[in-house]
Amino acid sequence: MIETLKAYFDLVRAHFLPAWPLIFCSGLVLAFANYGGFSWLLMIKAALIGLFGFEAGFVLNDYVDRNRDRFDVENTLTRYWRPFKQRPIPSGKLSSKNAFLLFILLAGITSALIFTLPYPNSLYVFTIMLYSYGIEAFYQVKKRDQKYPVAQLLGRTDFTLFPAAGYLCYGQPDVTMLLYIAFFYPWTMAHLGLNDFIDLKNDRARGMKSITVLYGEKGTMYWITGFKALHFLAAAFFLRELGNIALYGFFAGFILLTGSNLYLWKEKSTAAGLRVLPIFHGTLVIYAVSIILDFIY
Repeated sequence: MIETLKAYFDLVRAHFLPAWPLIFCSGLVLAFANYGGFSWLLMIKAALIGLFGFEAGFVLNDYVDRNRDRFDVENTLTRYWRPFKQRPIPSGKLSSKNAFLLFILLAGITSALIFTLPYPNSLYVFTIMLYSYGIEAFYQVKKRDQKYPVAQLLGRTDFTLFPAAGYLCYGQPDVTMLLYIAFFYPWTMAHLGLNDFIDLKNDRARGMKSITVLYGEKGTMYWITGFKALHFLAAAFFLRELGNIALYGFFAGFILLTGSNLYLWKEKSTAAGLRVLPIFHGTLVIYAVSIILDFIY
């Protein structure tokens, strides 16, 4: 029983659970600020939609790649993402059938919560959910056979739309939502490049055409640096929609990202990439918290 629980914790990357409601609700509070009003009930609903919806995506990721993951030759990235350091399906700790059933359960709970939202908000968010799961599966399959990073450029639109879905729990499609998307998309691309940089040996063993397999380690560092620059540029427009607390929070995030980028260029190693990854995730939490604090104060 304990081993099965550990397997499920690894499947959903349990130690990252608090991050997803924060990011999702950062979009929601922007909608509150723009459209007026506030609801604790809606905040709780949104937090649960973000939590269960994102976790369903993680499970889908493992399910689609269940056969390829058996070819892993080292577990550097696995140790970071999984609290008990194993991929539960390839290790035999969890069956692919049970993983798929968990995906259906989590997606079902998310859908039920979404349809408690008023119309047309429920339709907006549900459409994003369906799109996200579809594009996630496309990403996992497409990157097995491609000459150009089509899978990556399209696949990470699922994560990009995550805070936008939070916004649409209350708001409508508008300029603020589009600016959040434009700000967030380059971050997701840089983050993806960093994951690929760290996981190069496994991607080669799996036959995956990751960014690093396609362009090499130096090319991946240019990818990461270029998308960070676009991220900073987009922030100049997005910050006009935010207040002073967000300004300070984003500035702190930019310093961390810039420092991590300089360190990665200096070290040029998998170990350096793994040290930089928590900084990436930390900046995302800083962004989300500063947006929420902006609304509160």
